Amino acid sequence: MARRAGPQGMCPLGLAVWAAAGALLLWAAPGRSQAAGTTPDPQRLLRRFDQLFESSGTEARLELTVTRPAKVRAMRLHLWSKGRDRALVVIEAPPRDAGTATLKAAGNLWNYLPKIGRTIRVPPSMMMGAWMGTDLTNDDLVRESSYEKDYTAELVGRSVDPPGWHVRLRARPDVPGLWQTVEVVFSVERELPVLVRFFDHKGRLARTMTLEEVRLLGGRWIPTVVRVVPAREAGHATELRYLHVEFDRNLPESMFGLAALEARR
Repeated sequence: MARRAGPQGMCPLGLAVWAAAGALLLWAAPGRSQAAGTTPDPQRLLRRFDQLFESSGTEARLELTVTRPAKVRAMRLHLWSKGRDRALVVIEAPPRDAGTATLKAAGNLWNYLPKIGRTIRVPPSMMMGAWMGTDLTNDDLVRESSYEKDYTAELVGRSVDPPGWHVRLRARPDVPGLWQTVEVVFSVERELPVLVRFFDHKGRLARTMTLEEVRLLGGRWIPTVVRVVPAREAGHATELRYLHVEFDRNLPESMFGLAALEARR
């Protein structure tokens, strides 16, 4: 993106989802820590970050809360993903948004809007627009970059607040559209990301992501709460809470096609 978002976002929706989606906000992690006192390899930490939520087929239910100065809005989401390049997100609640769906396939993004019964492709000019009024962008949902491959990593040392390993990432010069710098703190015990700060090409903090409440879901230790806070929008925040996750499910390819999206009419 002139800024391109993580984490494998969440996403994971990146973090996203993946962010996340992830992005999204967007990634496996059996959760074993290495020997106490051993200095970790930063590239290995990035590899774990990339693979945090990734699987051959994932199904999850999430609660998404969007906080604004004047109101708080909540949504329930049903998510399916396959590898890094296919995902389907369906809003189940509230009733006014139920049935709205977003499909990611082959680097493209489509939105199905049940109120008008139409499927609309999101153009490149709208990729930095907010997804469903959240602090996640459309780009968070389609990002396919890799922290391990697209950034160089430097182990800065120990972090005090929060405690963990502080790793600084810098975008490789031959890879366009990424954040210029990303700083990640990994927990010592399980080497999971707990704090991520994203900096734009002017070196300004753009947003902060915290990953909390590590639980064993789907056979993996994962952060089940991801909170994204933009740096320059007071009172704004988006929180993703994983309610249920199943990894390595056998999901049919037909699930991630336009025909299946339009069949939701």
